[in-house]
Amino acid sequence: MSYQIQATAETPALIIYLLDISGSMTLEFEGRRRMDIVNEALRTAIRQIVYRSTKGSRLSPRYRLAILAYSDEVYDLLDGVKSIDRIANSGSLPELYPKRFTDTAKAFRQAEKILLSELPNLQHGPAPLVCHMTDGVYTGEDPEPIAERIKAMRVDDGNVLVENIFITDEAAGGKIRDIKAWGGMMPGSFSGDPYTEKLKRMSSVLPESYRELMMESAYSIRQGALMMLPGTSADLVSLGFQMSAATPIR
Repeated sequence: MSYQIQATAETPALIIYLLDISGSMTLEFEGRRRMDIVNEALRTAIRQIVYRSTKGSRLSPRYRLAILAYSDEVYDLLDGVKSIDRIANSGSLPELYPKRFTDTAKAFRQAEKILLSELPNLQHGPAPLVCHMTDGVYTGEDPEPIAERIKAMRVDDGNVLVENIFITDEAAGGKIRDIKAWGGMMPGSFSGDPYTEKLKRMSSVLPESYRELMMESAYSIRQGALMMLPGTSADLVSLGFQMSAATPIR
């Protein structure tokens, strides 16, 4: 069964965050800038990863992260892939500041490049994950073919996972009131929004091992749901970042 290999110091999990920092991220969302909500959600996810990597008083390097912010260019915020103990010891994460455009394909190409160089060393570890957060339609090239190439890459544990968090006021099917009761976005559900449909196609199915961990936290995500979050609230954006770090550990 896929997606069962645990993240350990010997077999660390790789997560690549792709964060849209286009100009629209300055727009207000629940009384705050979208950018501030994403900054907070990212910090919460890092804290969760630190917590999941701590054994006793020791921080184990069981996660490795890359954080790429993108607009018309891609900005490598950690200067390469870094282990969680190094990130935690370096103190603060870089702040995200909005730029202009949304070249999503360029960001996915950079993630693909990282994966191609990392995969030979990851064959016996957990399947890597690319977590993409955006708030609007891309400018430039279509990112979907690149996301498909990434999803086709695999290690012993399974194919590389791609997750999408879509910050939007116009949710498919309306605002989700109770995120604990929400069953997740299913492949067959139709949103009526072409970009939501594209992001759904670009998203992996949530592995059962990830879903079980989220069920332990009292979420109700159904079997077969996609790794696709309609970020219609700060809580849903935060849930998306939590989902990215739900790798099995021991």
